[in-house]
Amino acid sequence: MVDQDRQRTSGFQGSEAMQAAEAVGEDYGKVKGRTQREIVWRRFKRHRLAMISGLVLVLLYAAALATPWIAPYGYADIDYTALDQGPSLKHPMGTDELGRDELTRVIYGGRVSLLLGLGVGVFSTLIGAVVGIISGYYGRFVDTASMGFTDFMLTLPFLPILLVLGSIFNFTAVTITFALVLLLWMTIARLVRGQVLSVRNQEYVQAAKAVGVADFMIMFRHIFPNVVGVMLVQATLVTAEAILIESALSFLGLGIQPPTPSWGNLLEDARTTMTTQWWLTWFPGMMIVITVLCVNFLGDGLRDALDPKAVE
Repeated sequence: MVDQDRQRTSGFQGSEAMQAAEAVGEDYGKVKGRTQREIVWRRFKRHRLAMISGLVLVLLYAAALATPWIAPYGYADIDYTALDQGPSLKHPMGTDELGRDELTRVIYGGRVSLLLGLGVGVFSTLIGAVVGIISGYYGRFVDTASMGFTDFMLTLPFLPILLVLGSIFNFTAVTITFALVLLLWMTIARLVRGQVLSVRNQEYVQAAKAVGVADFMIMFRHIFPNVVGVMLVQATLVTAEAILIESALSFLGLGIQPPTPSWGNLLEDARTTMTTQWWLTWFPGMMIVITVLCVNFLGDGLRDALDPKAVE
């Protein structure tokens, strides 16, 4: 009798174990059946701040591209009947000492600051990725020469070079973008190189070399997918850094020059009246803070989603 009870109990426990194993196996099959893109998207959706930040950035960049059509006035339009007015229905962000609509100027300023930051992020990432992949893949003399040049660039004083380039070529959006790209690609190159060094000796890379696949195809098809996560995360950091640098330069009077508005020179224009006309500093400053926070949260979400060691 006791033996029968034991058999029934063991049979019951065995059936439970089988059901649990089937459930785990089913879940594992579902996870394993997803593509890498679906897994990354699933991880990214779990990061609520990154999702919200991405949506905010999409809206901001859409507004930057559509500025001429959505701005209620011209950024240089003067209204002598609306001097130094606070926020109202007609002027939601108030007006400045010349009666210029602050909302319009913030929108146009965002067009300059946002597109400049995006341009610096994209081009510095591309340059850094190319240098890092080539350096890490070939190694030896190529690695020594490229990383030696990268280290030399890192030792150069950032602000003096930026000021010299700006004084020679004038402080325009194109000049500042070029100068920042020239000075911000090195960290990306070193990060990408380190990632390439960790994957270049993997079996699939060696197998591709053994069958005669061209170096360019190996770097593009086998190595690049393994460094794209590092690139995207670093690109967000560089974009935020570029927006802050441009705003700081413009606030000091050395960046984008009036009458072209940017968030930085809007703050500089309102520097002497920030205690009496708070709206002239509050709104452009708030846009800088929101944008940089959103870019950083987006970078955090991409880092978590693209982490190959993350558990699904």
